[in-house]
Order: sequence, then C-alpha cells, then structure tokens
Amino acid sequence: MSLVAVTGASGYIGGRLVPLLLGKGHRVRVFTRDAQRLRDVPWRGQVEVVEGDLQDPSAVAKLCKDADLVYYLVHSMSSTRQFTAQEKACAQAMAQAAREQGVNQLVYLSGLHPAGALSEHLASRVAVGEILSASANTLVLQAGLVIGSGSASFEMVRHLSEVLPVMPAPRWVLNRVQPIAIRDALHYLAACADLPRPVHKTYDIGGPSSYTYAQLMKIYAQVAGLREPKIWALPLLTPRLASHWVNLVTPLPRTLASSLVQSLQHDCVMGSREIDELIAPPAEGLCDYRRAVQLALEKMDADAVPTSWATAHPVTAPAEPLPSDPDWSGHKAYTDIRRATTTATEAQLFSVLQRLGGESTYFAFPGLWKLRGLLDKLAGGVGSRRGRRSHSTLALGDVMDWWRVEALEENRLLRLRAEMRAPGRAWLDYRIQKGTDGQTELIQRAVFFPRGLAGRCYWWAVYPFHAAIFPATIANIVRAAQKHEAD
Repeated sequence: MSLVAVTGASGYIGGRLVPLLLGKGHRVRVFTRDAQRLRDVPWRGQVEVVEGDLQDPSAVAKLCKDADLVYYLVHSMSSTRQFTAQEKACAQAMAQAAREQGVNQLVYLSGLHPAGALSEHLASRVAVGEILSASANTLVLQAGLVIGSGSASFEMVRHLSEVLPVMPAPRWVLNRVQPIAIRDALHYLAACADLPRPVHKTYDIGGPSSYTYAQLMKIYAQVAGLREPKIWALPLLTPRLASHWVNLVTPLPRTLASSLVQSLQHDCVMGSREIDELIAPPAEGLCDYRRAVQLALEKMDADAVPTSWATAHPVTAPAEPLPSDPDWSGHKAYTDIRRATTTATEAQLFSVLQRLGGESTYFAFPGLWKLRGLLDKLAGGVGSRRGRRSHSTLALGDVMDWWRVEALEENRLLRLRAEMRAPGRAWLDYRIQKGTDGQTELIQRAVFFPRGLAGRCYWWAVYPFHAAIFPATIANIVRAAQKHEAD
C-alpha cells in the first residue's frame, strides 16, 4: 500500500481527489494551512494531516517523508504583485523536500497554454512546473477550463450566460479552449498513483472537442433551457475592463476574475493526445462539454456539490482576535445583540440556521440584502452571487454569499465571518441555548471591528439598515423553526 501526499486537499480538485485515492487503497497524507478547515469533510478520519505553510521547508519535508508520490495541486489566484514570488518560493520548498526525502514521483496540475508570450499567471504556473521538474521525476498535467459543479470556470460561464441576454464581450470570446469535465480530470490525476514506474514528462489533458468561449456560453444556455445570449465581441474591452465586468456579473471576486481573464487571452487547446499512451481514457469515454454541463446542473439540483471554488479561495485570511474571545482588549467593537425564545428545539433552530443565505436571503428584507451584495460587487468584492455549496447544510469553511462559516457546532453555534469590502472586520453569529424556563433561546450577535474613522462612520451609516433587518431576521428564524416544530 503506497503512501500518497496531497497538497491543496481543501481545494476544489484536491478535495475530490482524496476520496478517490482512498477508494483505490492508498494511504493518504494531506497538507493544509489550517487543519480545522478539514474538520467536516467525510474522509477526515481516514487521512493523516500535516499542518503548515508551503513556504516552510520543515513542514513540507514532513509532508514528503516516506511518500511515494506527492500531488502538487496549489497555485495562487491572487492579483497581488507578490504572487509570482510566493508561487516560486512554495515550488522551491517542495522541490527541495522531494529531493531530500527521496520522493519517487511528483504530479503537478498546470494549465494549457500556447507557445510564446503568456499572461503573468500562466507564465507563473509554467515556471512552477519547471522548478519541480528540476528536482525530481515530475508528471505535469496541463488542463484548460475544468467544468463541474462548483468550479470557478463553470460558475463564470453559468452566470455570464444566465444574467446577460445581450452580451458585449472582449475579443477573447472568439478564442478557442478545450474544456475538461471534472470527472475526467480526476480520472487522469487518480491514475497517476497507479503507474508502474516514475514518469518525467508533460502531457496535455482535455475533453474531446474545443470551442470558442462564445460557444461555451451558448451551449450552456441550451442545456439549462435558457435563451441563447447574443454575444458581440468588442475590441475596446481591455483585460482590465473585462475583469471588472466579469467581477460584476459573476460570483468571482475581482482578484480571481482578473486571474482568469488574463488566462483567457490565448487559445488553450491540447497540442497532442500523447496522454492516451500513458493513461487510457475513462472506460465510458471522455465527457464532452455539453454532457459536463448537464452533470454539473444535476449535481446542483440534487444539492450534492462536494467541493466549491469559493471554499477553496478565501478572500481574506482568518481574522484575529475572534469575536468569541472573552477579552477584545485594544479593539473598538460595535455590537448588535438580539435575543428570542421559542418552544422549538435546538435541532429545529439549527436546521433553520443552516439555510441562511442563498435563496433564503436571511429570512428578511431580501431587497436590502441584494442591494448590499450589489454595492459590494461594485466595490470589487464578492457580492452575493457566490451563493452556497449546499441548499440545506453547512460545513466549516463553507461560503454563503459574502460570508464564510468560521465556527460551527451542531445545535449550538453558527459564526459567519464577512468577506465583503468594508472599513473593518465583521462577524454575525448565532448561539442556541436552553433557557431556564425550558424554552430554547436564540442569541443573534453582529460584531464589527472598525478601521479608523471610516470604519466608525460606516457602522453608523448602516445602523438604520441593521435596526430594520436584524429584529426581523431573528423573529423569522424563530417563526420558521416553530413552523418546522408544528409540521
């Protein structure tokens, strides 16, 4: 039984690859910056977890120790000036650890790209592959758009197709791309762990056909039963303007939209099918784009999306101190606390709380919540289009609109951390406890740490919004729980 190490296990692809490797009988060790993020994944008890930073040589060495194969499934989607240096540092730490620990095989998922000049993000991904290849046997798989429920590429295409019936678009909508269904990408990745001998080569992977981006949006509309969008390619839309446009129309924050738009400036199609000589295609054949869209929509309709791009790409790092700390010394904190009692049980209240966000829109004033999401989008934030991974349940690290689940204790606590653009840090939490009279008490608390004068002005500017929405929210949550009790 081989030991396989996986970086990016809390990410979109890594989170789906780990259970496949376990199903094949491999021992699996995963690497994460925060082990708590893996608390609620179904395979947590079956893997060894190494916590650390990829730029820390000692932590990466611990990951690689005695490993036969290491999957390198991380890359930065940041638009900061430091991302290239960060990616290089992480790759160098992995290369050194793989060499010193005697790792037989590295597997790196990179991106399809043409020859010649590349965008900064694509060039960085290519450079990472070169760094890894210089240290150990490295099998590089180059993929284009990955299409599956919860993938960033699929969500971009979906929202562009659904929101705009007439779409002024950049010239790159006429570029060609060869998308790959998530199930096929996972097929190739998982098969790497069963190869009889180490491989040191780069291979392209993709679906059976290539399309223009305009065709991708039209096919999506056909499959989803929507009217096909009319697309006008305009030469005046620069990548910078296009990233603002994608940010506004889709759930992707501006940083991620900028990264994707930069990568869309080129044709991204397979150069060859040499991969078939190493790994045979799936027994049922490669999934074409139309079928990949159908499968993704079916997963969404069944509320069975296992991983999401939004969970994998936090907009902000966890903030300290947490609002659960008994002492917030040194911090100015504004709070809005509401309480309500009910005959509903703790479990019934918690079930309702898990439906917050998305289509439920927090059970009060949906227009105001949508307006707040729109304002965040206009400011370059995530807005409310991220929605939810699941309609009915939450897990630690999940996102709902501009919130992220920071703490989750069944029938006791739900804490959400805001990832919207604001001059300060914000949380919304709900605590459930048994009252002295035998009833159940729900405590709703909004906490805001302002940043400077702007933060203080912001709190008082939104105070009328809070005064209207927070009492109605907790009242409607209790009412929904009591209705559940009656049913």
